[in-house]
Amino acid sequence: GIVVLILVLATLAVFTLTVAVMGSLSGSSLPYTTNYRVTLPDGEPVTIGSSHILVASYDNELFCDVDGTKEKLVVGQQRIISPKHAKVTVLGIPIIETDFEITLTYLGSTGKNANFDMSIRTSTQVPEMVIRHIIPSSMHAQPM
Repeated sequence: GIVVLILVLATLAVFTLTVAVMGSLSGSSLPYTTNYRVTLPDGEPVTIGSSHILVASYDNELFCDVDGTKEKLVVGQQRIISPKHAKVTVLGIPIIETDFEITLTYLGSTGKNANFDMSIRTSTQVPEMVIRHIIPSSMHAQPM
């Protein structure tokens, strides 16, 4: 009976995991870093956390629009997405709160995708499963 109860609670926890992302609330340091290799589909909007990103590549240049702020990038150039605050809840109970910042480094384009190294810096240690929850599957994130 106890094993079944634990399995049911674990299943409910996985299905009720929510991540709410809002503007950064504090000026805390960001000592924890997780790195990924990602692709962004050319011309298709992608949402990471609460930031909306749209990229369009041409030769070795990329036009990047993050939340309405446009910037032209060349291979090797970085784009920092403004810091945010995330609150993670399971079964409606807050379990983790962290500030985070995402840095994208443009690596070039292949086909209809723009390739990036993505670095996510957080103020508290966050499990991989939670970070994966804010990265859309269309980005094909591969841990580095």
